Amino acid sequence: MSFLALIVVLSLVEIALFVTVGGWIGLWWTMAIILGTALAGILLIRAQGTRARDQLRLAMMSRDDPSPVLANGAFAVVSGILLVLPGFLADALGLLLLLPPVRQLVLDRLSRGASRKMAQISEDGAFIVTYGGTPRGAGRRGDVIDGTWEELPDDETRPPSGWTRH
Repeated sequence: MSFLALIVVLSLVEIALFVTVGGWIGLWWTMAIILGTALAGILLIRAQGTRARDQLRLAMMSRDDPSPVLANGAFAVVSGILLVLPGFLADALGLLLLLPPVRQLVLDRLSRGASRKMAQISEDGAFIVTYGGTPRGAGRRGDVIDGTWEELPDDETRPPSGWTRH
């Protein structure tokens, strides 16, 4: 399904949900829910951005792996954006993405897809991909890169370039 078709389908689903929920609970309650989730999304983005920054700083200082912190921060921001978008389906997806088991499921699927893609790239010989510290694949075999070098004079003896003149 193309991206444009997906957006059209999601928009139609959101409109249908607006009409259905509005018929059940009324216009003002529907508007209150949409505005409330938008406010919650804004607050979530602000709070999680600060929290993720602090956790990333701690992970870097203690030389821990920062990828879980980055992934959780990214999921929180995506969840907040979904809550800010008007619509019940987007709100439901945003709230689901706040749940740790759902986050882990999405992260596992994304990492599996990325691993498969990297394995395909390594079979083409374009990159060295490591799994558990052991290299798989290598650079393009048989290619020889030959080069020459030239020693450049110090900066004081060269005239300034057009990019560094003030």
